[in-house]
Amino acid sequence: MKVCGVDLKGNEAIVSLLSLADGLFHIPECRTRRLTLADTSAKGLKSFQSTFAKLVADYKIDAVIIRQRQSKGKFAGSAIGFKLEAAIELIDDLDVIVFSPTDIKESLRRNPLAVPFSETGLKQFQETAFTTAYAWLMKQEHTSQDHTSQE
Repeated sequence: MKVCGVDLKGNEAIVSLLSLADGLFHIPECRTRRLTLADTSAKGLKSFQSTFAKLVADYKIDAVIIRQRQSKGKFAGSAIGFKLEAAIELIDDLDVIVFSPTDIKESLRRNPLAVPFSETGLKQFQETAFTTAYAWLMKQEHTSQDHTSQE
């Protein structure tokens, strides 16, 4: 399964691709590390949405995992960030999962990264997007193993 982890910061969607096959992780090369919303008008949002949809189609991504942001409080996401999230969620035929920081922490606690992030070849600003994708894939892996062992 190939997923795209997304961390929304300001007017950017920081992305990290990750695939899991036969218990092995692979970090595919990607032509972009972040997609920026330059114009917050409807036209700008549609342009962002089509660029994101093209990325998903080109890399044959099975699911997009977005790190959930708080809606209020000190660390609340911006209005533009929520617009970006909605634009991604409304892409036709795309499986989008909003993954909570609590679930991410729990999954990472159970399945720590096997290698330091610095050895992945990704940029430091992609770490949150990467760990979001990794944590979700590990949660799915354990969920499917639990169902298999119960049968």
